[in-house]
Amino acid sequence: MNSGEFSQRVRDLLRDRDMSVRAVARHLNYDHAYLSRVLSGKQQPSTQLITALDHLLTTDGELADIAARVAPPTASPEPAAESPAITDRILKLNEARGADLVQAIRETSHRLVVLDNELSGVSIAEPAGRAFKVVHRRLGVGDYDPRYERDIQAAAAELAEVAGWALWDAERDEAAQRFNHEALLLARLSGDRSIELLTLQNMAMQSEWRGRYQEALSIARSVLNRRRLSPRVEAMFRIREAKGLVGTGRTSDAIESLRRARSLIEDRNDIAEPDWAWWVTHGEIDRQWGHTLQIAGDVEEAIELLLQSVQPGRDVTTGYSSERVARLAQCLLDVNAWRDAEDIVSSLATAAPGISSGRTLRLIGHVAKQHERLDGAPPSLTDALEHLAEKLDEDPFAL
Repeated sequence: MNSGEFSQRVRDLLRDRDMSVRAVARHLNYDHAYLSRVLSGKQQPSTQLITALDHLLTTDGELADIAARVAPPTASPEPAAESPAITDRILKLNEARGADLVQAIRETSHRLVVLDNELSGVSIAEPAGRAFKVVHRRLGVGDYDPRYERDIQAAAAELAEVAGWALWDAERDEAAQRFNHEALLLARLSGDRSIELLTLQNMAMQSEWRGRYQEALSIARSVLNRRRLSPRVEAMFRIREAKGLVGTGRTSDAIESLRRARSLIEDRNDIAEPDWAWWVTHGEIDRQWGHTLQIAGDVEEAIELLLQSVQPGRDVTTGYSSERVARLAQCLLDVNAWRDAEDIVSSLATAAPGISSGRTLRLIGHVAKQHERLDGAPPSLTDALEHLAEKLDEDPFAL
């Protein structure tokens, strides 16, 4: 790409909006040195950065159009695609010291997220935890170029957040809490509000899963009551608020929070969304609303929303996508919808060998055990549930 036209247009937009490169880098969660090289025309912008700038500067795809127009016939691959394996990344985490350390940490985080979402049978908890331990040790002893301290802290906060989420998804709750607190500390030290918000969301979600609903509600409202948020981020905390409310017996208030969440993601305003908010979709709200109604005991309504959430094209693919299918299966069994339940159970049996999410596998395991207590179910459904149990017991590395 001849990035001169692109970089000049971005510089003009920043000048018109009185925005500094450092402020933009911090808002988008990018290394300041990397963004400076892009805006001086010394480095190609990644597709992810182009999209983020289009959103931030509300240019309706203008920057993406410029980038596509000046790109050569054979475009360069994304930096993440060129990056070495995670083990090589960890070696770089040991060796780099300044801007290169920031970039190595961020590339590690991004590759881990891709692995988690695209290869859902691969658990990233251990590599994420090990990678952060390397960075954590270096931060503790000051083994880095002090000129880049805040950028390194911000990148490390993101990596700790990824590790905390992965450990929670693997049902390593105590370890997840430790990493979440590190992520929160580093985000606040570096001034990275974006990762601070994401970490607080994770902490509220973990509290909810542990049955500490009032704690989850308090975390969510501590954010909602004090901050001006982008629509998707507010929607995310409205979801956490709703789950805390239904868990403490306030179902009607929970539904109001979910209605607000749904309306928010249909709105547009001048506040840019952080890159990580991509998963806050209509399908995600359907899933959370369905689970909220399941908790409240309104299983029939829960089924309708969970069915919506699993429709093709309704949602993005994540490493925990089968969670909503497991909840739908449980609801169908609860209302004796045998035929529909059998179809869903069969789909879970097909998906189970490729699932690494500990939370999701636990939910599927609970569904599989229903064959021991169903009264009046047809033999074909009982057989499907027993087959699902067998699939869960299989060696995941057997070919």
